[in-house]
Amino acid sequence: MKRRVFLQTMGSVAGTSALALSGEATPSSTAPTNEPSLPRRVLGRTGEKISLIGFPGLCLIHGEQPECTEAIHRAYASGVNYFDVAPAYGNGKAETRMGIGLEGIDRKSIFLACKTKMRDAQGAREELERSLQLLKTDHFDLYQLHALIQPAEVEQALAPGGAIETLQKAKEEGKVRFLGFSAHTNKAAIKALTGFDFDTVMFPINFIEYFVLGFGKQVLDLAQQRGAAVLAIKPMCRGALPQGMENKRRWWYRPMEDESEIDLGLRFTLSQTPVVAGLPPAFFDLVDKAIAAGRQYRPITAEETEKLRALAQTCESVFRREESKVAFESPHGHEPSYPDSPHESCPFALG
Repeated sequence: MKRRVFLQTMGSVAGTSALALSGEATPSSTAPTNEPSLPRRVLGRTGEKISLIGFPGLCLIHGEQPECTEAIHRAYASGVNYFDVAPAYGNGKAETRMGIGLEGIDRKSIFLACKTKMRDAQGAREELERSLQLLKTDHFDLYQLHALIQPAEVEQALAPGGAIETLQKAKEEGKVRFLGFSAHTNKAAIKALTGFDFDTVMFPINFIEYFVLGFGKQVLDLAQQRGAAVLAIKPMCRGALPQGMENKRRWWYRPMEDESEIDLGLRFTLSQTPVVAGLPPAFFDLVDKAIAAGRQYRPITAEETEKLRALAQTCESVFRREESKVAFESPHGHEPSYPDSPHESCPFALG
């Protein structure tokens, strides 16, 4: 398919006037350049090269349009070409702000990913078309089933009349180039991987979850066997917020703040095969820190891995409760189960 530019161009006087009347920021007259110093990796069988740090569209719920546009252009100028968003992020607010923020950037230089939480074909089609409109583009480079948790959701999405029919049809139409999914439980991810030949898997790959629960190991192994690239979420998660600690960011988990910890956490995640890229927490300053760490990336050493293994034992998983609930409901009882955790995950933060 011929890749095109964003539908809204900077040269449109009418479009600029409309933005001015709505109070939204217009892009600068000088488009940012995409510096190559942020390493890029091949996204599995797709052959596409994406930045090893992605831009999390969820962060766009934390600022007004001028700040969002600036953050998008700053990330792009720093070498980011992988941008991710979803309708669930602010009920379309993040998509709207990203669509405006990406104006002035050559569409051909962007790898744009979006998702749908709809499990039926009609619902997925409606979300897809609305997302294309809000993002001001005629295609997505990657379109994904979003936030799979229960195996029943996977079955519904992959069954006749399910969302997968829309994804396949959209690919035939040229509206989608590659197909993937995001999941928050091992069981859902494994069922999706074995049920369809997806190009990508978005999954939490984090040193705490990995060492405390073994969470993600099966997914990494199966993705490697199936030839699917892994897009890692929560690589900078510091675990559940300890009791008594002030929740300054008012977020559902404790993000890494210290630059040395960010460096180690990201390098651990990005050193796992077949992880291609990581998405930082949804805050502008943490995105900047992740990009800075990504530009200095080098594989994690055995000594550093042992340091993280020890640190993980002092932290609490944020996925223990969700993973345990799905495991307990297994009709075969083969999956491991874990004690209940007092920490609930936040639905809108699903990657």
